[in-house]
Amino acid sequence: MGEETGTRPLSPRDLRVSDAEREHVVAVLQKAIGRGMIDLDEFTERTDTALAARTRGELNTVLADLPGLFHPDVHPAVAPVYSPDQRVELNAKYSSLVRNGRWLVPPEVVVRNRYGATKLDFSEAQIATPVVRLELDCKWGSVEVIIPEHGAVDLNAITEIKYGSLQDRTASDGKPGNPRLVFAGRLHGGSLVIRHPRRGLFGHLS
Repeated sequence: MGEETGTRPLSPRDLRVSDAEREHVVAVLQKAIGRGMIDLDEFTERTDTALAARTRGELNTVLADLPGLFHPDVHPAVAPVYSPDQRVELNAKYSSLVRNGRWLVPPEVVVRNRYGATKLDFSEAQIATPVVRLELDCKWGSVEVIIPEHGAVDLNAITEIKYGSLQDRTASDGKPGNPRLVFAGRLHGGSLVIRHPRRGLFGHLS
């Protein structure tokens, strides 16, 4: 029998990257700053790593721990898996913070909002567990939460609403649903609005 001459196909992680791909990842990192996911020092460090990356696997290491932000060709190989006790903190201070699309949701999300606006859209999100705990630490800011049509909320663990308002437009509090979003914490000033996605003229959700 002759020797095998075939070669094993390369994984997408091993493919070389172009300058355009490096620049795209730097733009994604800029979005991460705007969402409060990384600070300026982290941005500088990750940008240096991205610009020096030779393969897609190396390039995506700077995005792998940022929920919902991935290089599309490498995403399946490096997508983070959340453990049952993992949580993510989202901070909006004098700014707007938005999570939407197919972002990855850990079992616990902490929302710290100071004079800002936070919008969390779970309608297309990839949710790690059937129950997600949303802890609010909000002062004079607005929070809007969009849940899937089949989802439900539990508002019993909210300990304080002062000089603010809470509107549950889903009427799902205490009802069965998947996912189930359990709200906790406090709202001092501002507003919390929970709603289902809106359907536009052509059936699109928003």
